[in-house]
Amino acid sequence: MKNPEGQQDVSVSQGIRMMFYVMKPNETSFQTLEEVPDYVKQATPFFISLMLLELVVSWIHKGKPPGRLDDALTSISAGVLSQLPRLFSRSIELTSYIYVWENYRLISLPWDSPWTWYLTFLGVDFGYYWFHRMAHEVNIMWAGHQTHHSSEDYNLSTALRQSVLQIYTSWIFYSPLALFIPPSVYAVHLQFNLLYQFWIHTEVVDNLGPLELILNTPSHHRVHHGRNRYCIDKNYGGTLIIWDRIFGTFEAENEKVIYGLTHPINTFEPFKVQLHHLVYMWTTFWATPGFFNKFSVIFKGPGWGPGKPRLGLSEEIPEVTGKEVPYSSPASQLLRIYSVVQFALMLAFYEDTFSDKSALSQVTLFLRVCFIILTLTSIGFLLDQRPMVAVLETVRCLVFLMLCRFGHLKPLTPSLSLAFEIFFSICIAFWGVRSMKQLASGLWK
Repeated sequence: MKNPEGQQDVSVSQGIRMMFYVMKPNETSFQTLEEVPDYVKQATPFFISLMLLELVVSWIHKGKPPGRLDDALTSISAGVLSQLPRLFSRSIELTSYIYVWENYRLISLPWDSPWTWYLTFLGVDFGYYWFHRMAHEVNIMWAGHQTHHSSEDYNLSTALRQSVLQIYTSWIFYSPLALFIPPSVYAVHLQFNLLYQFWIHTEVVDNLGPLELILNTPSHHRVHHGRNRYCIDKNYGGTLIIWDRIFGTFEAENEKVIYGLTHPINTFEPFKVQLHHLVYMWTTFWATPGFFNKFSVIFKGPGWGPGKPRLGLSEEIPEVTGKEVPYSSPASQLLRIYSVVQFALMLAFYEDTFSDKSALSQVTLFLRVCFIILTLTSIGFLLDQRPMVAVLETVRCLVFLMLCRFGHLKPLTPSLSLAFEIFFSICIAFWGVRSMKQLASGLWK
C-alpha cells in the first residue's frame, strides 16, 4: 500500500462511508498494491469522532459513560501494540497473499471490474468467518484472539483491543483468494472488513430490524463478546451474519450479556493482556501426560482436557449472575489523570512516527518503538499499582529526555520543548523520590 506522504486523503464523506463499508467499487479499485490507500491509518479521526459521539449518546441516554477509563486505556494500548510491526515491514496478510498470487494463481480476474470487487467482499468476509471461528476453537489461535475478548466493557474502544499475535494465523484463511483475486483488490477489502467491525462494538445501538437478518450488528456482536453460556462460540461473522446462520453458529441477543473472558485476568498490564494465555498453555502442556494429549492442548479447544470433547464441556463454563463486578484500577484519581496525560503524549508521538516513518532512520524508529512500549508498560503498572512502577516510571521519563536530547523524539511544536523538559524533569524528581523511599523501605526490612 502507499506510503502516507503519497496518499490522497479520504474526504469526510468517504471516511464516514468506509467505516460502514458503503464505498463504491469505482472509487476503491486500484491497479497496483502501491496505489491502495492506508484506509485504516486514515480512519483515526473517525475512530475518535465516533468514540466521542458514543460518549455523548451514552451520557444522554444512560447518564454515564459507555465504559471505564482504565479499561479503555488498556484497549487502545493493545491497538497501539498491534500496529507497531507495520513500522518495519508489510503485514504478513499481504506478503503471504502476494507470494501465492505471484507463484500459484490460476486466473487473474480484472482489477477494475465491479464483479471482482463484490466477489472479493464476499470472499474476504467468508475467510474472516472461518479464521474467527478457528480462533475460538483452536487453542493456539485462541491464545492470540483472547486479547480482544479480555475487556469487561463493551464500547468502541474495545474494538481497538487487538492482538499482536493473531495476524500470524489469519493469513492462512485468505490465501485461497490469491489464486484468482488481485492483491490490490484484496488489500482494499481486508481494510474495509476490519473498519466495519469498529462501529458494532457498542451498547448505544439497539436492534436494527431487518438488517439483523443479513449484517453483523451491535446486537449480534454483543452476544459474541459475552461470557454467558448462551453466548460462547457464537456469531463469528465480520460484516455479514449469514455465515453464522448457514453454519449453525448464530445466536440472537436475549438475556443481559456479561462481557469478558470466562475467567477474567484482572490486569491492565499490556503484555499480560496479550500473552497470559500462552503462559497458561505452556504450563498446561507440560502438566498434561501423553504425546497426543499434549498435541490436543495446542490444537483442540481452549476448554479441552483429557476425556472431554474437542471444545470442552459447556457445563464447566462458569455461570453468570448478572452481578459481576469488573476489575477496576486501584490507582488514585490523580494517578489516573497522570496516566491519561502520559498516554496522550505517547499517542501524539505514535501518530507522528507513522506519519514520518519514511523520513526517520531505522535507529530512530526502533528507539521510538521502544519508548512507546515502555510507556504502555509503565501505564499498565500504574493502573495495576505494581510495586516497581516508581522505578519504571523514573527510567521512562529519563529515557524520554535522553531521546529528545539526541534528536530521536521531538515535540510536534518546537516551542513546547522547554515545557516538556520541565514537565518530565518534575516527573523524574517525583518518581525518583518514591523509588528511593521504596528502596530504603526494602533495605530497612
